[in-house]
Amino acid sequence: MNIKISTFIGVALSLLLLHACAALNTDYELPQQHPPDAEVGNRRPICTKCHDPIGEQIVFKQFDHTAYFAENHRQVAYQQSQVCFLCHQESSCNDCHGVRVELKPSLKNQTDNFRRTPHRGDYISRHRIDGRTDPSSCYRCHGNPKTSESCVRCHA
Repeated sequence: MNIKISTFIGVALSLLLLHACAALNTDYELPQQHPPDAEVGNRRPICTKCHDPIGEQIVFKQFDHTAYFAENHRQVAYQQSQVCFLCHQESSCNDCHGVRVELKPSLKNQTDNFRRTPHRGDYISRHRIDGRTDPSSCYRCHGNPKTSESCVRCHA
């Protein structure tokens, strides 16, 4: 019985100490924006080029704008939007996430060519025209439609 009480007291004191340390470490605040000498520019930002992958209070690795970032940024942007606002305006979310009318990718991003979504919204039903006209244009990104992961579901 004595061991149970001492174990409980030890765990309770450890939790209390941990909570006190966390409460004292609230002085970290994100800056309003990157400093001018950060040279982020218009390139795709890879946060971990300057920040530790797991640094300060933020896991910067999850903010690296890799080829799949646009598809997977939902939770990160929702939970830590203040990090997004270091580079992006709050209104930039509405460019893709409009609240009224959903636009096809071809209308949203007429000049952009993201590797994962370079085609217009109805392209799956229309891609055979391009495939027959100029198959090499498909091969550059997709490879052989008989063996490529992105094509094999339909072209097996």
